[in-house]
Amino acid sequence: MGSESSGADQSDGSSRRVGRRAVLLGGGAAVIGAAVLARDELARAWWRLPGMEKKRVEGELDHRAAEWTSAARANWRRADRPDDYRIDRVVIHVVQGSYATALKVFKNPGHGAATHYVVRKDGHVAQMIRELDVAFHAGNRDMNERSIGIEHEGFVHRPQDFTAAMYAGSARLTADICARHGIPVDREHIIGHVEVEGTDHTDPGPHWDWDRYMKLVREASRTRV
Repeated sequence: MGSESSGADQSDGSSRRVGRRAVLLGGGAAVIGAAVLARDELARAWWRLPGMEKKRVEGELDHRAAEWTSAARANWRRADRPDDYRIDRVVIHVVQGSYATALKVFKNPGHGAATHYVVRKDGHVAQMIRELDVAFHAGNRDMNERSIGIEHEGFVHRPQDFTAAMYAGSARLTADICARHGIPVDREHIIGHVEVEGTDHTDPGPHWDWDRYMKLVREASRTRV
């Protein structure tokens, strides 16, 4: 599965990012290890104070064309993006299985990973995690915090799994995400799981047609109402 074993919300990059934050969090002293991470997370938790967190509605959709079906709570982290973490990437995954399989494992709290969205071969989209929350999908803490993950039904070695309907439905979803978060529609900001630093995954694989997909995303961006 494209997101399997990606649930560890960790990365080598996180320690570098923490170091940069420590300068802002300050006091002039260099703080290392767990104390720095704890202080960093505390600084980002201002939105948890009474009256600060965005209002949430059970089952509310970010992408209006999607169907809501929630991932297990253990497979994502509550946040308040983009107020606490900016969102500037969309990560494309392939399930290595069926749509039903993706939903099943993402609902399993023991799986440890899930994406925000799952796209079926007919283009139908399920939303499983709110975009303001951090999904454990990329296997890299920094990328998890800054990105939205989209899983696609199918297998990386079967080009026939990537149907026209799937490409079109996914492209509309990505165009909508990019428009709402101000993400540039280009290959620097719309990436494959394989392109995430430190990953051991290969999805979406050699048969994912990036030229076709990006053309569809750009077209959907122009026609988005």
